[in-house]
Amino acid sequence: METTDDANGVPASCQLPKKLDHYDEVNDSPIEQVRLTVPITDDPTLSCLTFRTWVLGLISCSLLAFVNQFFGYRQNALYVSSLSAQIVVLPLGNLMAATLPKKALQLPGTKWSFSLNPGPFNLKEHVLITIFANTGSNSVYALGIITIIKAFYVRPISPVAALMLSQTTQMLGFGWAGMFRKFLVDSPYMWWPANLVQVSLFRALHEKEKRPKGRLTRLQFFLVVLTSSFAYYIVPNYFFPSITALSFVCWIWKDSVTAQQIGSGLRGLGVGSFALDWSTVAAFLGSPLGTPGFAIINTMVGFFIVLYIAVPICYWSNVFEAKRFPIYSSHVFDINGAPYNVSRILNEATFKFDQAGYDSYSRIHLSIMFAFTYGISFATLAATISHVALFHGRSIWQQTKVAFQDQFEDVHTRIMKRNYEPVPQWWFYSLLLVNIALALVACEGFGRQLQLPYWGVLLAVGLALFFMLPVGVITATTNLQVGLNVITELIIGYMYPGRPLANVTFKTYGYMSLSQAIMFLGDFKLGHYMKIPPKSMFMVQLIGTIVSTSVYFGTGWWLLTTEDNICNPAKLPKGSPWTCPGDDVFYNASIIWGVVGPLRMFGKLGVYYKMNYFFLFGLLAPVPVWYLSRKFPEKKWIRLINMPVLISGAGGMPPARAVNYICWGFVGIFFNIYIYNRHKGWWARHNYILSASLDAGVAFMAILSYFALQMKDINGVSWWGMALDDHCPLAKCPTAPGIKVEGCPVF
Repeated sequence: METTDDANGVPASCQLPKKLDHYDEVNDSPIEQVRLTVPITDDPTLSCLTFRTWVLGLISCSLLAFVNQFFGYRQNALYVSSLSAQIVVLPLGNLMAATLPKKALQLPGTKWSFSLNPGPFNLKEHVLITIFANTGSNSVYALGIITIIKAFYVRPISPVAALMLSQTTQMLGFGWAGMFRKFLVDSPYMWWPANLVQVSLFRALHEKEKRPKGRLTRLQFFLVVLTSSFAYYIVPNYFFPSITALSFVCWIWKDSVTAQQIGSGLRGLGVGSFALDWSTVAAFLGSPLGTPGFAIINTMVGFFIVLYIAVPICYWSNVFEAKRFPIYSSHVFDINGAPYNVSRILNEATFKFDQAGYDSYSRIHLSIMFAFTYGISFATLAATISHVALFHGRSIWQQTKVAFQDQFEDVHTRIMKRNYEPVPQWWFYSLLLVNIALALVACEGFGRQLQLPYWGVLLAVGLALFFMLPVGVITATTNLQVGLNVITELIIGYMYPGRPLANVTFKTYGYMSLSQAIMFLGDFKLGHYMKIPPKSMFMVQLIGTIVSTSVYFGTGWWLLTTEDNICNPAKLPKGSPWTCPGDDVFYNASIIWGVVGPLRMFGKLGVYYKMNYFFLFGLLAPVPVWYLSRKFPEKKWIRLINMPVLISGAGGMPPARAVNYICWGFVGIFFNIYIYNRHKGWWARHNYILSASLDAGVAFMAILSYFALQMKDINGVSWWGMALDDHCPLAKCPTAPGIKVEGCPVF
């Protein structure tokens, strides 16, 4: 559990500053996890933007962008994170340092010279290359719009407009990041837990450490776990995929729909389900080893309340006709339990909603879990605003008053201010204004192919600005990010209904500009911890974003224009991998929110209008916690209750499943509560390195087995364990009388 730093037992990440002049007396971070992980030293003489940085950084950025977009269209999507590049570039950097000439090169006709090899490959070069790689591993959300236009709606779009859309949605975040650096980077209480994994790995790879007697150095520990993770992952990835979800309840009651709904870890409540696969643990929720203990507890409490109290009560009492549909599914259905036929409600000639077709067909229905997912999203956004206002409002106000002073800082902020020049604020504002102007051109120009008018662009970026600080505070203190994708769909769906492309474009500008800003700020905090010059960080992020977005766009456009019938499984050759499962969900969302509209989903014309009460619930939920924390300051645990995190606990379902949550929670509680409290020395030395090495081993084996075996259709022996399934086929069945679904009994 998170430790406390004051006499009242207030957790460090939640404390408000008592006296601003006290910060000059702080010799280290007020957050214990940071003190245990991040060094308070710096060597400002180390070179940063070297020839090696640019070459390895741009190659890493481009390769990751190409690979992730290329495999993103395939049935079995493969995602390669920046962690893989972080490890691979170390020997390459050392090789370049050992072989490149050290003599300075003079540019002809100028006085400017540079060296291909300024000395040994150093830590700061490695950090900047990893930041390059991180921009390449961060997908371009706008390509979903381009894909559904060309492959699903089969409509034309100008490549210039498509490229401008891609670049502006990725670049707008720079402006918001610049505005809130003072609050979300310089503040010692905004500690960005996920960065501590990276810091631990960098230190293990670069610091010279004497091996303790009878123990391993951190680098040796990393290599041992990496090798073990790499070797083991061939089992769940290739030989025995079924161990990614083991659901024993289903195996005992093979003919019971109810038992399989309760026991299935993939399509049900997951009671008794577990996995023997690290990718199941970290797939959707990220590594639990990098998430603070109090955030894990909040998440799991929210998960249990929703999945084991709210969902069963609503399902078995048949709320929203829930028994007509699976208990867990991300698809949409008609009133008879069949998959919803969107062609019956969309006029292909006018590309607009067909009211007559809708009236003669059916309203849209969701599984009860999917309905709760939307309600959870509504409540989480409202709770985020009220939580930050109540718990961090005073701190934010004090920071605002001293924004141009040097009082609100810790040792890391003092080092950065003493050794390096900050990025001028006008750089961020200029980028913001330029990208807003280009976004307006992309939407208003080119025959308004994206359907979104100028006011929609301005409203979208305004929403991102409004939510930037509360979402940033939650992310920077809990490692859990709230998305704006649902609320943006809801708003534009009400204001501008019947236009699917306007809906998804508005969503992308609102959701992605905020998401990118969070990513930029997280990278800035990593640079803050590693003492990277801010201007170098800015240049790498800027160039990396432009290059990676261009590569993502080029790869996507190439596949969409050259691969026949891409994203259309009905017309693809048998066994073709180009099925675009992620874009299919994006397309269905454009129909639900853009064509049918939220009025017929969550308004008075829809089935799920009562879900709007979740907004009120979320807004009020933090109030009693705040009141009790003030009334009983001696009760340490009260302030550890984070209502936005608790409410959003089950918000990742779908696509996350019950087995993902169960395994994630078990591992996280064991390491970040039990080990953290009982064996803090081991935790400080090994916890984050363990996380990085497990992730890297899985990534490397996934890439190797895909290219060496699966891509060539070389599969193992056919047996029941080869199914990527938990063998609970009846868990997907409805239980309402008379509903007929293939493979299911009729009640």
